[in-house]
Amino acid sequence: MATVQLDRATKRFGSTVAVDGASLTVLSGEFVALLGPSGCGKTTLLRLIAGFEAPDEGVVRIAGHEVAGGTWQPPERRNVGMVFQDYALFPHLTVAENVAFGLGACRRGLRRRRAGEAGRVADVLELVGLPGHGARFPHELSGGQQQRVALARQQRVALARALAPEPGIVCLDEPWSAIDPLLRAQLRDELADILRTAGTTALLVTHDQEEALALADRVALMRDGRIIQVDAPERLYHEPVDRWSAEFVGAANFLGGRVARGRAVTALGDLPARGGGGGTCDVLVRPELVQLAPDEGGDAVVTLREFRGHDVVYRVRLADGTDLWSQRPSNEAVPLGARVSVRLEGGPVAVFR
Repeated sequence: MATVQLDRATKRFGSTVAVDGASLTVLSGEFVALLGPSGCGKTTLLRLIAGFEAPDEGVVRIAGHEVAGGTWQPPERRNVGMVFQDYALFPHLTVAENVAFGLGACRRGLRRRRAGEAGRVADVLELVGLPGHGARFPHELSGGQQQRVALARQQRVALARALAPEPGIVCLDEPWSAIDPLLRAQLRDELADILRTAGTTALLVTHDQEEALALADRVALMRDGRIIQVDAPERLYHEPVDRWSAEFVGAANFLGGRVARGRAVTALGDLPARGGGGGTCDVLVRPELVQLAPDEGGDAVVTLREFRGHDVVYRVRLADGTDLWSQRPSNEAVPLGARVSVRLEGGPVAVFR
């Protein structure tokens, strides 16, 4: 069942089109990421769903009910939880009071009763790993430890507040932007576990490809206000709809080639290609699929080598002068300047006319 449906939603700010005819369906229990560069319209689309902006065109539905378009429902009546970039916690309220505020906002919109409120606050703090922290204030959450611990706990409080009224969907607007990179991966895994334990539908806004691919069941890729591809992470990575998408979601090599009868003829040989037709094309080759083998008679040369601990990145020059990037495990050592033979692993390659 669909939790959220956007049908050709458009939002303009003066002459700027922030969201341009975007259509998206988020299914119940899904974790969907809105991925794209800064300024592509991700946050505006999220605000259209939450009710902080009204679309100029198109329709927004939540749980099958129209909330924007022909009719309008304000944010407090949409049953949507929000986790903002800065968490937006009230410094003068305790952790428990911040969480209970989410229940109060929902109650004002839906006339829910106060019965069981304290129990719900305790349950949701337990869910996010903060039992016994209810009496503290947000600035006291570090417990004398490092500031990054305080930020991590503040994020959990913001998530608890969003989850308290049992929303149909939780919207997360780049929640790790204030967290240092060393802690970010741990926090995003914890957050994903919490949301899946709660069985909550989630929509995450991020410009970080790794976050989107690691967390989401499906990724909606945005560019210039438009959603250009919605797919599972693996398909988005290996079967992007165009060259821009291929380059945005990960490191990419492109080989010139020609497609004929389902095969792409390239400098690396004759490769199986996705799609039919014929003609000249660019062939997508991901660096981790490029295998290198030391070979004195090989027709390629390693011209750059970067050791990164868990892997090594090589730049290889082919016989026709084409440069190709290869990313291999660090136990596959190939010295700089070595002659190598090059082979691709994996299935059919994506081609772009």
